[in-house]
Amino acid sequence: MEILFLLIIVGFIASAWVIYTKAGEDGWKGVIPVYNLIILLKIVNKPVWWVILILIPLVNIAIMFIINIALAKSFGKGTGFGIGLVLLPFIFVPLLAFGDAEYISN
Repeated sequence: MEILFLLIIVGFIASAWVIYTKAGEDGWKGVIPVYNLIILLKIVNKPVWWVILILIPLVNIAIMFIINIALAKSFGKGTGFGIGLVLLPFIFVPLLAFGDAEYISN
């Protein structure tokens, strides 16, 4: 079970690294907690103060949907893909990272 958990963690780290690199940022920025959110907000063209909204219970759920839908659109994907990033990240995050999606600046 620990090996499976470790593989999932490594997969998410690798996926974040590739997504941030595709968006023109250094890959390591996607691995540092909190800083990765700041850079993600920059990638999806949202204000940095939204980090505070992520700390508010229930509001954070709506904000994560908005951010992930914007992330999907930043890579030429639709709203459904963005919802998938929130609800099924273990499938959609690697698809975004290792698929043919290219970053499109908003």
